[in-house]
Amino acid sequence: MGALLVILGILVLFVLMVVSLYNRLVRLRNNREQAFADVDVQLRQRHDLIPQLVEAVKGYMIHERGVLTEITNARANAMKASTINEKIVAETRLSTALDGLKVSVEAYPDLKASQNFLDLQNEISDIENKIAAARRFFNSATKELNVATEIFPSNLIATLFSFKREPMFELGENRAVIEEPPQIKF
Repeated sequence: MGALLVILGILVLFVLMVVSLYNRLVRLRNNREQAFADVDVQLRQRHDLIPQLVEAVKGYMIHERGVLTEITNARANAMKASTINEKIVAETRLSTALDGLKVSVEAYPDLKASQNFLDLQNEISDIENKIAAARRFFNSATKELNVATEIFPSNLIATLFSFKREPMFELGENRAVIEEPPQIKF
């Protein structure tokens, strides 16, 4: 009878540990998803500003239609992306396209002096800073989930319940450029 109680006690402790580890993994996954929802809010604001920016630039940049087309296409792809991983890829492409616009704008002093363009540029700069902050929070939540799915004993529970390593919101080869705060030049 005493041995049965000990075995039953060990079994109850084991079940409680499994439940605790599973709940922790669920909490971490939900934190990651909430963190991306915060990133997504900022990305949508950027998506809303881009058509205004493109319209402000169109009249000045007759020869750079390719840049504007790339931004428009990248925005459309970013808005169509449905999963977190698809959005990460699409937003990286959009950031690259916006960087191309920044370079092209330098050749148009009249555009750089336009108050409408300056206001839009300031708004986009503000949004980019907010996106960077939200992305850092998302990457922190992703790191926490990834660590929990890889360390023992939670990795056993993660494997059992199909939790897996999730990708960070990386900026690819443009990381050094994008991580710098935007510079507004007058």
